[in-house]
Amino acid sequence: MPRAHRTQETQVGTDLAELARAWLAEDPDPRTRDELSALLTAATGSPPDARAEAELADRFAGTLQFGTAGLRGELGAGPNRMNRVVVIRAAAGLAAYLRQRAEPAGEPGLVVVGYDARHRSAEFARDTVAVMVGAGLRAALLPRPLPTPVLAFAVLHLGAAAGVMVTASHNPPQDNGYKVYLGDGMQIVPPADAQISAAIEAVGPLAGVPLAESGWETLDDAVVEAYLDRATDVVHGGSSRDVSVVYTPMHGVGGEVLTSAFTRAGFPAPAVVAEQATPDPDFPTVAFPNPEEPGAMDLAFALAESAEPDIVIANDPDADRCAVAVPVPPGAHDEGGGRKWRMLRGDEVGALLAVHLVSKHVEGTFATSIVSSSLLARIATAAGLGYAETLTGFKWIARTPELAFGYEEALGYCVDPGGVRDKDGITAALLVAELAAALKHQGRTLTDLLDDIAVEYGLHATDQLSVRVADLTTISKAMTRLRESPPTELAGLRVTAADDLRAGAFGLPPTDGLRYRLTREGEGPAVSSARVVVRPSGTEPKLKCYLEVVIPVTAANVLAPCRVLATSVLDALKEDLATAAGI
Repeated sequence: MPRAHRTQETQVGTDLAELARAWLAEDPDPRTRDELSALLTAATGSPPDARAEAELADRFAGTLQFGTAGLRGELGAGPNRMNRVVVIRAAAGLAAYLRQRAEPAGEPGLVVVGYDARHRSAEFARDTVAVMVGAGLRAALLPRPLPTPVLAFAVLHLGAAAGVMVTASHNPPQDNGYKVYLGDGMQIVPPADAQISAAIEAVGPLAGVPLAESGWETLDDAVVEAYLDRATDVVHGGSSRDVSVVYTPMHGVGGEVLTSAFTRAGFPAPAVVAEQATPDPDFPTVAFPNPEEPGAMDLAFALAESAEPDIVIANDPDADRCAVAVPVPPGAHDEGGGRKWRMLRGDEVGALLAVHLVSKHVEGTFATSIVSSSLLARIATAAGLGYAETLTGFKWIARTPELAFGYEEALGYCVDPGGVRDKDGITAALLVAELAAALKHQGRTLTDLLDDIAVEYGLHATDQLSVRVADLTTISKAMTRLRESPPTELAGLRVTAADDLRAGAFGLPPTDGLRYRLTREGEGPAVSSARVVVRPSGTEPKLKCYLEVVIPVTAANVLAPCRVLATSVLDALKEDLATAAGI
């Protein structure tokens, strides 16, 4: 979901002031009207306020582009922000798209709408159902702020024509977003995104968009109960439940649903991080409400110091992602940076869940994205299962035929495609708990199983170089530099293939990205292969580089030096890649 897209250039002055006044005339929200009026007054004053001029110019420099999966951006007045005008137009365009595809004699399609606890989420959700009913469609609103997986489930469960989730997932508190699912329960992909975008562009004056004052259904807890019934079916009834968990919902909406799911499945109630237990749109205890960000897990680790659980689990604020941390074994290679707890990478959790599902005799295809570890392919092949590789995002992973399990390194896991055709941090947490309990019953841990996986399939070590930027041109300049002067060697490994993903490599749709394959030359590091993928983030102002190093492991007693080597090669890859990209 691109945060913003410049569709026109404007100049500070009369034209910009006229655009702002035209926006004010349409805006139904007194808060954003007051905000924009104050900004306009300051920008056009005598003397004009330079900061206000720049802010006004940015707000009208373009529009938030409705792209794959919807919208995401900073809250505020103007077309380049998330606000009621943008949401009402988006809902009207989606309604027009759905009406065009409805059966002429059929019942009006149902649009189910969910929302998280972010600033303005409930208002945007109510505007959406009002637009849908006003357009002659049926609409149902989830009963309260709930996880994104509950909305994705409800689309399939209720046989809806579409679903809308108002959320910005793990973005900073000033952001919000608008995620769209169609009746197949999956996030939209081309050409639907472009067709909906065109329908939004065709929406006339806002006064011409009918807003119903009633007529939609507000669902009760039956939909949540149905989700929980389905979610708890992912764990076997006879498996061990002896596992202790510290859990944080990261100030989001996952806490009530996850703890209910654990109780219903028969697991002990997790010890919840009190400071982060209640939904809070300001996310006061974290710089970024994302378990992957430095410091985000500090409170969970602090509780783990006293509670001494078997594992630590975190959801992001809309609970579609699941993070897992494990104790660092005494004397182990210090991947925890001196801490007693280590966050597992998404690729590690993906491998653990894959092996667990194989042990449960799952049938179908395993799928992951081009930025995730190649280890899943080896696990699937060894188990006689299908394997598929897709573009980044569950909008693509979910479309894998006969999908049995899909994951992405950014902590997203789909373990029950028949119930939720998207990533689901609740069901993933249940499966992780089931696996940890089974291993504990054997006197083993998740770390022991990761060792077994490395010995059997080779050590697949992954890392990420992620650069947050203030100026988006930094990203485009880095991509251009890499394309015009591609590296021939990284970390002492030779680049044997450089693929520009804009060309639709590997039979995949085109996307803005680069993929390098590397191999050892001569007497270099004992690395059999490596891989680097570079791409701009679709949801945040970041350039993201995904790294993987594969090292053969001959026996368990050489794992420690192999991990030391992998860390050093990954660090060298990051350093050399940063130099090559000029970041």
